[in-house]
Amino acid sequence: MHLQESGEMYLESIYVLTKKSNSVRSIDVCEYMGYSKPSVSRAIGLLKSGGYVAVDGEGYLSLTQEGKDVAQKIYERHTMLTEMLVRLGVSKEVAAEDACKIEHVISDETVAAIKKYVSDCE
Repeated sequence: MHLQESGEMYLESIYVLTKKSNSVRSIDVCEYMGYSKPSVSRAIGLLKSGGYVAVDGEGYLSLTQEGKDVAQKIYERHTMLTEMLVRLGVSKEVAAEDACKIEHVISDETVAAIKKYVSDCE
């Protein structure tokens, strides 16, 4: 199953929420992302059928290894791009918003180059 940008965003959101609390439910994703319950329910169903998310009997969400791999990749891109944009003088809020848009379309080659650049500037 090829993930769309929205699927990546859901996985990243679950990943971020899981870092804060081990017990994440769909309602937490709704509140975090600002989406309706039906939208989140449908997305979770698709991610579950794609093998990215598991839902236990009590409704708690967890990322499968494949889901976690995707989420970590997107999260790393987001944080690295945000940091780079802030270093360039962009406000933290705008940098985070722009990073969220860029993280889904940027190539692995460009990410590696930016990552090297950011680490060389430290």
